[in-house]
Amino acid sequence: MDYSERSLFRKVALFSSSPSDKKRGKKMAVISLSSIPLIMTLGNSMLIPVLPVMKKELGVSSFQISLIITVYSLVAIILIPIAGFLSDHFGRKKVIIPSLIIAAAGGLICGWAAWKAKNPYGLILAGRALKGIGAAGAAPIVMPLVGDMFKNEKDVSSTLGAIETSNTLGKVLSPVLGAFLAGFLWFMPFLIFPVLCVFSIILMAVFIKRGKTEYEPVPFKVFRQRIKKIFKYNGRWLLSIFLNGVIIMFILFGVLFYLSEILEKDYAITNLKKGLFLAIPLGAICISSFVTGKVIKENKVLMKFITLAGMILLTGSIILLTFSEKLWFMISMFIIGGIGIGAGLPCLDSLITDGIRKEQRGTVTSFYNAMRFVGVAAGPPAAAIMMKSLPEGIFYILGGISLLAVFITMFGIRPEKEKA
Repeated sequence: MDYSERSLFRKVALFSSSPSDKKRGKKMAVISLSSIPLIMTLGNSMLIPVLPVMKKELGVSSFQISLIITVYSLVAIILIPIAGFLSDHFGRKKVIIPSLIIAAAGGLICGWAAWKAKNPYGLILAGRALKGIGAAGAAPIVMPLVGDMFKNEKDVSSTLGAIETSNTLGKVLSPVLGAFLAGFLWFMPFLIFPVLCVFSIILMAVFIKRGKTEYEPVPFKVFRQRIKKIFKYNGRWLLSIFLNGVIIMFILFGVLFYLSEILEKDYAITNLKKGLFLAIPLGAICISSFVTGKVIKENKVLMKFITLAGMILLTGSIILLTFSEKLWFMISMFIIGGIGIGAGLPCLDSLITDGIRKEQRGTVTSFYNAMRFVGVAAGPPAAAIMMKSLPEGIFYILGGISLLAVFITMFGIRPEKEKA
């Protein structure tokens, strides 16, 4: 039987066949999927406001403490494409749930080491690497799973908007929640993460119902030939989306690092108060992502032009930051840039998810997610270098990179002339 030709939407857990129960089942499925990027984001970003305390408690250098964040991202970048291939070959749910279990185990190791071990640093790094393995097979696989579950492109776009919203909501909550939990025990963010993972595992097990396998397994050689064919005929627009993903995340995390440093250095805003300030532009991204997901529906031309408008908005807001260093002005520009980012991300997600057949969707979208992770990993250190070496030119450089995304969107993504 050819599972690849079936609509998997009907396999979402429903309690009865009535329209109201179907609607409730669909809603719970979306909540279940959205919980994964939310929890994975919390598991990483909650640690950022706690790093100074960790450095003191562990007695390590600034470079050593930065590895706690870096090792997670590096492991995920390497393994995301492998997880995408496995999800195409064996099924999404069969990859996601074991990955959540691995991530939870990594969190437990980190928490236990910080609590009980005499020299916990090495074990914490090992636990963080394990969390990176779990993250590679969890959050990035949600995008292709959404494309599999919903036959209607309007539902796909709306759900991907909810996924991006939950991802950004995790970033909004992280600095506040991390600082709050660390107020009780500095390693509490480690311990809360496995609990959140168990919650997501239960939701996935109950509300996302799958068959024995989603697709008929194919030999790796055949699979590789299909992927080569996809990139041969769709290389330009796929590369454009990949590059936009890198640029957006690079700018987002670079700007957040800059804002975090400036708040503490120039305005003496620290701890929970700093977390609340950082949450303001992230909240703008969150709201913008949610609204965009509802608006774009299945209109790919509209997706392109909303992405283009978002990149123009982002570029303009960054360049305007060169005119003033007043806090209220910086926050205002970051909000405008956040709206642009929030508008672009759901569109890019939908274009790449709708544009690839489901049998290869996991692999292709995993490359996209890996590229986003590259932006996440590179943004803060690049911003740190620019703040030290080119403090007057940081926003000209970031604005130029953002302008590149405008031209990539304009000339590289052309759904009006291309067939999905």
